[in-house]
Amino acid sequence: MFIDSHCHLSYPELHAQLPEILQAMQAAQVAQAICICTTMEEFPQVLGLATAHEQLWASVGVHPDNEDVHEPSVEELVKAASSSAKIVAIGETGLDYYRLNGRSIEADMGWQRERFRTHIRAAKLVGKPLVIHTRSSAADTLKVLDEEGGEQAGGVFHCFTETVDIALAAIERGFYISFSGILSFKNAQALRDVAAALPLERLLIETDSPYLAPVPYRGRTNSPAYVPHVAEALAAVKGVSVAELAAQTTANCRRLFSLP
Repeated sequence: MFIDSHCHLSYPELHAQLPEILQAMQAAQVAQAICICTTMEEFPQVLGLATAHEQLWASVGVHPDNEDVHEPSVEELVKAASSSAKIVAIGETGLDYYRLNGRSIEADMGWQRERFRTHIRAAKLVGKPLVIHTRSSAADTLKVLDEEGGEQAGGVFHCFTETVDIALAAIERGFYISFSGILSFKNAQALRDVAAALPLERLLIETDSPYLAPVPYRGRTNSPAYVPHVAEALAAVKGVSVAELAAQTTANCRRLFSLP
């Protein structure tokens, strides 16, 4: 049994195929999936998916890289996160300095750091974990977490592609590390080395679908039904059976997100 800890079933390319995806998940023994929110405008659809389907859960938040979208207050996030038992996390949130387009990290990206702080404060108030996205920004991500007491909320660094030092720093703060289909890519040996160094009891698996389909589906539209292939890649790295890997990551995911 597997859980996809991070997918985007509200995105058009997946939402249009939802019955087929749910059927494929069942056939692949993917028991549950968490539908991750990236804008407040998207939130009603994300929550609707989780409300309509027993095996789906939801988060609420605004992706750090999304501009020209509604900027929620702490109070808005707390109210949204408290509106249904199917909402199990705040995010995805974090920092993303990859597309600066000539902007200065210090002078021009303060809006991202403020948005991240808002999400951390809401997570602490509502008692739900953070789903953290960090890209080209790991040092600042950890700094803001420390300044805001983010370890009180806990959470997961999703679709992890950073160094082992960053992973261990996150784990020391009580966070989990989630690996996506990138782990199965031929050119991802450095990431597999990171995964090999981390304790299995702090690891999750995800698809981040519709993106980053694992081998042998690389280049196609990803789906939660493909998360067993991520499990296979991680099990090979950790030197355990897929069954053991599935059992441990499922237990980890249920513990973090308080899933039944």
